[in-house]
Amino acid sequence: MFTKRHGPPGSSPATLLPHLVDGQTRKPGIQIIEYDKDSLEERDITSLEEFAGHFESRKITWINIDGLGDVEALTFLGKRFNLHPLALEDVLNTGQRPKMEHTADYIFIVAQMVYQDAGNAIRSEQVSLFFGRNFLITVQEEGTYDVFDPVRERIRGGRGSLRKLKADYLAYALLDSIIDHYYPVLEDLGSSIEELEDDLLERPSREMVMTLHDYKRSLTQMRRFVWPLRDVVNGLLHDPSGFITPPTKIYLRDCYDHTVQLMDLVESYKELTSGLMELYHSSVGLRTNEVMRVLTVITSIFIPLTFLVGVYGMNFAAQTTEGKKLPLNMPELYHPYGYIGLMVLMGVIALVQLILFKKMKWL
Repeated sequence: MFTKRHGPPGSSPATLLPHLVDGQTRKPGIQIIEYDKDSLEERDITSLEEFAGHFESRKITWINIDGLGDVEALTFLGKRFNLHPLALEDVLNTGQRPKMEHTADYIFIVAQMVYQDAGNAIRSEQVSLFFGRNFLITVQEEGTYDVFDPVRERIRGGRGSLRKLKADYLAYALLDSIIDHYYPVLEDLGSSIEELEDDLLERPSREMVMTLHDYKRSLTQMRRFVWPLRDVVNGLLHDPSGFITPPTKIYLRDCYDHTVQLMDLVESYKELTSGLMELYHSSVGLRTNEVMRVLTVITSIFIPLTFLVGVYGMNFAAQTTEGKKLPLNMPELYHPYGYIGLMVLMGVIALVQLILFKKMKWL
């Protein structure tokens, strides 16, 4: 579900290493969108030469890189926009804690994007954002799936404020899309936890405990994503650099509220999983008590019966070797109906015990 990647231990700072897939670098997809209130240009970039002429206009320029296999492209953009090499290193070393850094030329944001793949498995992916006055660069790990399509459609359709405001509003829109996509993942996870709760009450099993541990681990990881993401949004709200304009800060307040709601959801589901673990142990304990109660009842029934069988199994002689009768030495042992009488007595004792246990509600 959640993966990390870092450079070799002891490597020098700002070492840029491409992401390898099956031992090979994979060329990323690069898309550029330039727009203003009246125009829109969207195209795919296949070589660095095609960037020429895209950085000089006053339009908002959004460069999206899907994949971490092209260090040359990142280095080129780093030189063009004065991106610090340590920030570029953080882009390539995935698994970073969500954070925000601001310089004189741009604001750098790291966030964790969470989504469900085609098999409804929870996946996470690091997204890095650099934005300044008129540009925004986003770098994703893979690009197979992202949560930015609604923002692209809004740009293409010219709806809302995207085409009218600056790059900081675009950064807000992308960050808000990342945050909003936590909701369906958490809601689906919550539904699964509630279904598991019903199954735990009816038929608890070890497999359910393993599933519950998976849910708890996912929630713990999501908490590690959402908690610092809240600090990122709060930092943007109070950023003194001037890159965040007052109109955008109004929207960021709503974004901050969403992060607080997400934290509440994560904490609630974590408490629910802890309660379900206690419920499992209680259910297993109750089942064990039920089994022990039945076994105790069975044992209680057989104790007097075993006593009778033991007594009559001593086989004391009814007479001496000289033929003298010994009436006190179990004369009924040789009674013609002794066996039948003993079995009837044992049956009556067992029946009386069952009736007694029933009245005492032990059965």
